[in-house]
Amino acid sequence: MCTGKCSRMIGIILFPLGTCAIICNLLLYFPNGKILEMDQITDYVWYFHGIVGAGLLVFLTAFMTLGAGGEGCCANRCGMLLSVLLSTLGAVGGAYCVVISAMGLVKGPLCDPGDGNYIYPFRNDTDEESYLFRQDAWDICREPQNIVLWNIVLFSILLGIGGIETLLCATQVINGLVGFVCGTCLRKRKTGVA
Repeated sequence: MCTGKCSRMIGIILFPLGTCAIICNLLLYFPNGKILEMDQITDYVWYFHGIVGAGLLVFLTAFMTLGAGGEGCCANRCGMLLSVLLSTLGAVGGAYCVVISAMGLVKGPLCDPGDGNYIYPFRNDTDEESYLFRQDAWDICREPQNIVLWNIVLFSILLGIGGIETLLCATQVINGLVGFVCGTCLRKRKTGVA
């Protein structure tokens, strides 16, 4: 496969991943579809890891990789070099999403245990006693309902998306370097004999 086709394929895959990341991050603001006060939302949601990291930064990479892989003025060594730079930025955004999502999973959600005060009931858990592996401990959170499952599912999806995006962007860095050094595909040109 030539470097241009590989760039195009990576760019096409990055768009739906970035869109899913933005949607998942937005859903974290509305547990079970409820609108909460700002101080009742888990703090790791406010790092915008799905919106900025795995979303907007990856969209920049996707646009450039599509341009570098297409025909025309961008399908050259300069376009491939620019795709390397933006793919590095996309890899950083994906890695940022992975780190924040992992921290959000480990630390647990903010919830009301039934007394009207929102707390982080799982922040003092040890690795052996993590709430992630003790489903019976999830009942401590009364409001919003199912907040633990909501956070686990959405942060896990964001973790996976960020990991895939990081891998794809790192692949594009290597692909772009090869395209920059060696050039994009050599196409057979038809020569007309008159």
